[in-house]
Amino acid sequence: MKLHDLRPAEGAHRPRTRVGRGIAGGKGKTAGRGTKGQKSRTGGTIQPWFEGGQTPIHVRLPKLRGFKNKFRVEYEIVNVGLISALAETGILDLPELEGKGAKASKAAKAAPITVTPDILAAAGLIRSLDKPLKVLGHGDVTRPIFILADAFSKSATAKIEAAGGTAQVLEFPAGDEADMAGETYKADEPEGTDETDKAAETDAPVAPTKKPAVSAKAPVAPTKKRAVSADAPVAPTKKRAVSADAPVAPTKKRAARAVSAAADTLPPTSPADETGSEA
Repeated sequence: MKLHDLRPAEGAHRPRTRVGRGIAGGKGKTAGRGTKGQKSRTGGTIQPWFEGGQTPIHVRLPKLRGFKNKFRVEYEIVNVGLISALAETGILDLPELEGKGAKASKAAKAAPITVTPDILAAAGLIRSLDKPLKVLGHGDVTRPIFILADAFSKSATAKIEAAGGTAQVLEFPAGDEADMAGETYKADEPEGTDETDKAAETDAPVAPTKKPAVSAKAPVAPTKKRAVSADAPVAPTKKRAVSADAPVAPTKKRAARAVSAAADTLPPTSPADETGSEA
């Protein structure tokens, strides 16, 4: 035993150290805080993540990396080992039928046990039925089991089939869904729409399309860029010269010219008329 190994006896009360009570008390003046500095002040604590002024670890680490897959599917998972162990306890076994002998009971035990998500939820192996169920391959399968789930791992499928059971997926694959959709579509079609019937209807009149071909005899509508034929009547325009036979609308200059021409055609007046007018 050394000096630093000495401890007060059990049950002994050691008095509390009173600091700041003078030099004679041993913890006077600086009260054991040392001299100056942040720690010697009241409330001068340093946070645990402070690293002396250098760049702290939470700033040095890279952030905002990668991405989060929004299409990720969250599964309720269960291992085949737990399912097999639950089946061995007899909880999942079907009740024996009344009136059957020992042979019937042995045949019932040899038959595969059906396991569904509802049964697993009732047994407490999964928490919720809101999520799809996926069976993983950890553990051993000791008896044939017929399991219905939304997904299976490769190892789980191999172990279930090796024990004589079946792993049945509840959802149809994408290819099967497409085939089923095609069959439904064909079933909904009325009779007489097969390929043979379509080939027989080739002589039937064809409905016009959005861009029908214009025949040569069809009248062509005039356009701005299409040249007008010589026989077609030409509409008068402002810039087109008016023919001589067409009536000319009177204007101010034309009216003045007509008045001057009429004055020139009048006969000259006599002197008597002039004197009479003066009298």
